[in-house]
Amino acid sequence: MKDLLLIPARGGSKGIPGKNIRLLNGKPLIYYTLDAACAVASPENICVSTDSDEIIGIVRKYGLDVPFKRPGDLATDTAGSYEVILHAVDSYEQRGIQYDRVVLLQPTSPFRTGTHVLEAAALYQPWLDMVVSVKIAHANPYFNLFEENNAGFLERSKTGTFTRRQDCPIVYEYNGAIYIMNVQSLKNGPPSEFSKTRKYVMAEGDSFDIDTNIDWIVAEAIVSQKRDRNQI
Repeated sequence: MKDLLLIPARGGSKGIPGKNIRLLNGKPLIYYTLDAACAVASPENICVSTDSDEIIGIVRKYGLDVPFKRPGDLATDTAGSYEVILHAVDSYEQRGIQYDRVVLLQPTSPFRTGTHVLEAAALYQPWLDMVVSVKIAHANPYFNLFEENNAGFLERSKTGTFTRRQDCPIVYEYNGAIYIMNVQSLKNGPPSEFSKTRKYVMAEGDSFDIDTNIDWIVAEAIVSQKRDRNQI
C-alpha cells in the first residue's frame, strides 16, 4: 500500500504566532513530526503542505524537499483540512503519482512517534475509510456532559442510570495526532462523513496537542521531564 505522509503547516496562527516553527526544547515544533514521518517513510512520500516561505526554509534545512506551496485560499482561518488534503492528493496525481492512503500528521502533536504511526497503520484494512488516533475522554456524556433543553435546563447528553463515572461506557476523543485515510473514501466525501472508522488508542501523555500558550507551557514541562529521564 502506498502512503502519502501529509503534514499540514500553514504560516498563520493566532493562538500562538509562528507555532509550527517555534522552538520546543531547542528545535522547531514541526521537527518532532518530521522525525516521526522520517522514521516510517522515505522522503519522497513525505509532504509538508504550507503557504509559508519561512516554514519551507525550515523544512528544507531539516533535509526534506517541499514539492509545492499551498495556495493562499487554502491557508486562511476558515479553510478546511479536507480541501488541503484533496489539494495535496491532486498535486501528486498531476505528477502521475497515485497514493492509496493519506497519513495526516499534525505538527501540534510533538509526542506522537513513528512507532505510534506504525501501530495505527497495522490496524488499517483496505475496506476501511479511516484509522484515527484517540485518547480516553475524561468527560462522559452519561455522567458529566450536559446539553440545554428547550426549557433552558441542563440534561445529561446521554441517558443512563450510572452513579459513578467508572461504570459508564468508555468514550473516546480524537487526539489530533494520526489520521490514516483511504484516498478513495476521501474522493467520495470528507472524513466527517466516513462510516467505517477504527480507533487507535494512545496514552494521555503521548496524545498531547498544542493549541494555546498554556498548552505550550505544559509541553515544555513534559519535554523537560522526558529529558531528565533521558527519553529524548
